[in-house]
Order: sequence, then structure tokens, then C-alpha cells
Amino acid sequence: MAEVLFYHLDNQRIEAVLPALLEKSLARGWRVAVQTASDDRIDSLDAHLWTYRDDSFLPHGTDRDNAAAEQPVLLTSSDGNPNSADVRFLIDGVPLPQDISAYTRVVLIFDGADTDAVTGARTHWTAAKAQGHEATYWQPDEHGRWQRKA
Repeated sequence: MAEVLFYHLDNQRIEAVLPALLEKSLARGWRVAVQTASDDRIDSLDAHLWTYRDDSFLPHGTDRDNAAAEQPVLLTSSDGNPNSADVRFLIDGVPLPQDISAYTRVVLIFDGADTDAVTGARTHWTAAKAQGHEATYWQPDEHGRWQRKA
């Protein structure tokens, strides 16, 4: 069974949160797929991950690249897994994959200020639990550190 983590953004933007989570995944030796709702979002994240920090970058590519299968972090708007990712990040309201068990971990990041996103996250929580996956809920504390709430 996969771990399914729900990250509740509270006055945060995905661009501020995602790079650190990706770095932690890579440090564990995991390959990663980040699924977005649109190609425009892929382009935006692609540019951001090259420049988000002056002293570092995240090695990544998009599913439109010829070497998509070799990318340690792959940005995609499809539900395929061409880079054999261990971890799949879902943003922008993307639903859980059909086969959650294909991953070690699935991370759904949602905007807590968006009522539709919260409703969707609750629906996905129920589905993950019903399928027998371990689901955990994370929210930032007053210092921005992630705290497990459930």
C-alpha cells in the first residue's frame, strides 16, 4: 500500500512549498512526477525550478522532452509514469491516480483557501482510506513548518 499525504496550503503558494518537498524526495533516492492540470502550469513550474534559489536548482524536465524517461523530476499534465516515479505530486486539483499502489508515496497539495480544493481533498482522502492506503494530513504551523494533523 502507498502512503498518501495531503498537504494543506495555508497562505502559501505552491512555488514556495514544492521545491523543498522535491528536494527531500530526491535526497531519499526517489524519482518524482509532478502532475499539474495544464501545460501552462508545467511551463511556469519548469522556469521556476531552474531559478527558485540562487545557489541551487532541481534537475527536472517535462513530459514533452525527448528524455522524459530519464528525468529525476518530471513535470506532466498526464497520468502516465514515463520516468518510473516512486512519488507522484498532484497539484491544481489533479485527482488521485487510478493505481495509487504503483507509487511509494502520493502527495496531494491543495489550497486551503479554495473551497473546491478542500472538498476535492476530502473526497480523495475518503477514497484513499477506502482503498486501504495510509493517509496523513499535513498543515503548516505558525513558523511554516509542516505538522502532521491526522
